[in-house]
Formats: sequence, C-alpha cells, structure tokens
Amino acid sequence: MDLRNKYDIPSNAVITIAGTVGVGKSTMTKALAKALGFRTSFEKVDTNPYLDAFYKDFKRWSFHLQIYFLAERFKEQKRIFEYGGGFVQDRSIYEDTGIFARMHYEKGNMSAVDYETYRSLFEAMVMTPYFPHPDLLIYLEGSLDDVIRRIRERGRPMEQQTPIEYWEEMHRRYEDWINTFNACPVLRLNINEYDLFEDEHSIEPIVERISTFLKQTRMLKK
Repeated sequence: MDLRNKYDIPSNAVITIAGTVGVGKSTMTKALAKALGFRTSFEKVDTNPYLDAFYKDFKRWSFHLQIYFLAERFKEQKRIFEYGGGFVQDRSIYEDTGIFARMHYEKGNMSAVDYETYRSLFEAMVMTPYFPHPDLLIYLEGSLDDVIRRIRERGRPMEQQTPIEYWEEMHRRYEDWINTFNACPVLRLNINEYDLFEDEHSIEPIVERISTFLKQTRMLKK
C-alpha cells in the first residue's frame, strides 16, 4: 500500500501524533507509517524505570519522570534529524512541557526550582540544530467517556489504579493545550471517525486529508 506516492506526501516529512492517554496514538503511528513507508518513533513506556513508581507517588517522582522523557525524546529527535525525516512519531515533545510538567508543577507535585530547571533544559534542546520541528501534528480527539472506555479496555494495571479525576484533568488540559498550540500545523482527527482495528483501509482517507492539509500549508508559506 504505497499511499505516499499516490497522495504526494514528501518522503522527508515528520508527522507527530498527539493526544491524551487512550486515544490510540500508537495504533495510528503504526498504521500511518506502514501506509507511507515511513519509520516510526515510539514513546518508551515499558522500559521507563520511573513510570510504576510515578503512578504510586506523583510528588516524589514527577520531576524524575519528566526529565527521563525529555532526554529520551531529544535522542529520538536527533535520530530523526540524522535519518533526514520520513518519520511518524508517537507523542510530541511539546506535550511534555505544555501539559505534563506544567500540570505537576501547578498541582504541587514539582517544586518551582525543579520546574524551572526542566523548562530551561527543554528550551535549550529545542534551539539545537538536532531538533526538527514536525511538518504536521495530528491531534487525536475524543470525548472523556470514549477515552476512559479505551483506557479500561487496554487494561494496563498502573492506569487502572489511577483515580478517574486524573484522566478528567488530563483530558481538559489537552483540550486547552491544543487550542493554543502553534509550533507547527495541526490536523484534528476524531477517534470515532475511523477504526484501524476493524478496517485497515480506513487509513487511506486520513492520508488523503494529510496530503491536502500539507499542500495548503505549503501554499500559505509561499
């Protein structure tokens, strides 16, 4: 399925998939990369040494977790740069600073000193030549009920033990964040408008929308 050439998607494009926990970022990343013949860049969840401890004690481990994610994402950005693009990326580095680190600081789970240290590191990293900004950020959106249902169906123990209030706040913060995000072009997709599990061909209309969106974006830049 060579949809990249069919819809004239640049071979060096970098596409980032964003959205709250449970919306299907990993599934979209795999399906889109397969359709375009792109490489994938995934968030390292299973090998994260802080994640289990974090869900048990937010205040003790939030700074450690965010620094770990920041370092891992920067390494991925460098890898994308060295390959020359052609990537679909599961979760953006912008979500870390715009949502997660900020949330834990505002809730008192991260001290002012730690938060400032984190932000300084982030700003230093995004100013390096190893940081290719995405050509497109695809935001997967759905209702809070849809998101919670998917989290429960996925069944990760650490997520099942997390209070529902956490997911409610996360959903709200994501909506607030995407409404002001402007680091790169954004294409919104509602998770109820496609089903990549039941119909793998449902990726083609999405690729077509991406193609149209990128062409419009290029025209605006001229």
